[in-house]
Amino acid sequence: MTFSRRFTPHRSLPGRLLIFSALALCICLLPQSGAAQEERPATCVSSDLARLIVTEGKGVRVLAAEAASRDGGGRENTKGTQVVREAKSSRELAEARKWFEKGARKGFPAAQVNLAVAAFAGWGGEANAGTALYWLTAAAEQHYAPAYFDLGVLYFKGCGVRQDYQQAFQYFAAGAKEGDLGAQVNLAYFYNNGLGTKKDDAAAATWYRRAAEGGDARAQFFLADMILRGEGVAQDDAAAFAWFEKSARQGHTLARLMLGAMYAAGRGVAKDVQAAYMWMSAAELQGEPRARALLAPLEKQLMPVQIAEAKERAKSLESTARPIGEVAALH
Repeated sequence: MTFSRRFTPHRSLPGRLLIFSALALCICLLPQSGAAQEERPATCVSSDLARLIVTEGKGVRVLAAEAASRDGGGRENTKGTQVVREAKSSRELAEARKWFEKGARKGFPAAQVNLAVAAFAGWGGEANAGTALYWLTAAAEQHYAPAYFDLGVLYFKGCGVRQDYQQAFQYFAAGAKEGDLGAQVNLAYFYNNGLGTKKDDAAAATWYRRAAEGGDARAQFFLADMILRGEGVAQDDAAAFAWFEKSARQGHTLARLMLGAMYAAGRGVAKDVQAAYMWMSAAELQGEPRARALLAPLEKQLMPVQIAEAKERAKSLESTARPIGEVAALH
């Protein structure tokens, strides 16, 4: 149960959205919608957790059973995550909390993190932020990366504690150094926006790259964005294209839009209008509202059969589509 990894500072409609005209690549900066928002949900826990284990959301997530076992969570912790996955009532969630507590008291950090989330959610009793902080701290003292991530989210949001960007920065830094991808993305975001630390684009690019190389689609998108702009790293269209492509193939909506735009403009890759149409169509199928305006001019450059083929290929990508999660500053 760690705080939704997609709960990292976020540019989920990344604050820096790149929008292109039909033939030219033009970069427009939009307000950072969702990034470092001051609004806070009434609860620290996503309502989705009442139904299933989620990997993304606006609250917290339960550690997967297999991860809990691999991290020494023990039989009790694995049992608890299975109960949560199948839970359909408050009674069953209370049972999961009991399993987590057994593992937590035995010192298993994964169980401690899960118990903390259960305490925040009020499963099996009253919600208790103090209990949650106690168990997250216990897991963090064992250098358990997900606990650092969750604590960073709490201080970033001011959830159960006084909002403190500097403290959030320290926890994300600790989690990032322990290899937690969500913490790495959030740390990069903090550096990029000067939250809790001095603005440092080079450091932001370094941590985005670390998470991007670890396979995080959001980090791949943000790194590509910085490379395309030449912020904190050398400007390189080909490298930006490569990272956008990696992110797009994982289902990142805006990466797909950007990839299509780069194909349309021939930046970082040979111009290919049909490929541009395919990737932009994939973004539109995922609900990206800007795609339609960019697709219209491309349709004039393609034969009907080419458009049909591109649309069919775009549909085949739907299974990999992923909603844009909240990144560090809010994941």
